[in-house]
Amino acid sequence: MSDQTNKPVVLVVDDERNIRDLVGVALRFHGFEVVSAARGYEALELARAGAPDLLVLDVMLPDLDGFELCRRLRAQGDDVPVIFLTARDAPADTVHGLTLGGDDYVTKPFSVEALVARARAVLRRGSRQSSSSTDQTLTGADQAILSVADLELDEARWEVRRGGRPVELSPTEFRLLAFLMRHPGQVLTKAQLLENVWGFGTQSQVVETYVSYLRRKLDPLGPPLIHTQRGVGYALRPPHDAERQADRLPDLP
Repeated sequence: MSDQTNKPVVLVVDDERNIRDLVGVALRFHGFEVVSAARGYEALELARAGAPDLLVLDVMLPDLDGFELCRRLRAQGDDVPVIFLTARDAPADTVHGLTLGGDDYVTKPFSVEALVARARAVLRRGSRQSSSSTDQTLTGADQAILSVADLELDEARWEVRRGGRPVELSPTEFRLLAFLMRHPGQVLTKAQLLENVWGFGTQSQVVETYVSYLRRKLDPLGPPLIHTQRGVGYALRPPHDAERQADRLPDLP
């Protein structure tokens, strides 16, 4: 949702009024429209009715916590970008929030300038993905299909198949797999994956978690395709390429 001046609309959700006001003033100063809510159920109704372009969402809400709010939105097919804003900074909380479908995780206390920069990065990433999908659709469906070995990913239809069998992926899993498939055989660092899939730098544990999710879904259907280069990152290789790569590695003493 955007107003007639095409300003992105941000729904700011926090039970502390001073934080809502602080974030709202900063976002408006930088060209955003802002709607705010103090409670989870109120925010859920506003998100459903108003279709904001971005949610800045506190986790510790008095009625419906931010994690559950995000889960409900994703369950109903709403892919609005979400930036979690919270005092909970444990790695497990960060991974949990991003696993639920969050796009970024900012801990309190925070810099409002950094928050604005992250909001812009999240919206910019979503805009690039939408533009890429549109361009591929216009130039023909075949160009939107990525293929490595028996794995196919259709970016236009948001479908993945391995050996002809459908594979259900979350939006983040899909983006990660698509990026790996666009660079077959290339070792991609965790920093590269964070920048190109999530659009920002965060804990490398997030990458490890999502690679694990992909392996759980793909490996039962055939030989492993995603391989770890210890201390560097990951590469997606067809089985015969992976075998040749293993043959070239020196034996460890």
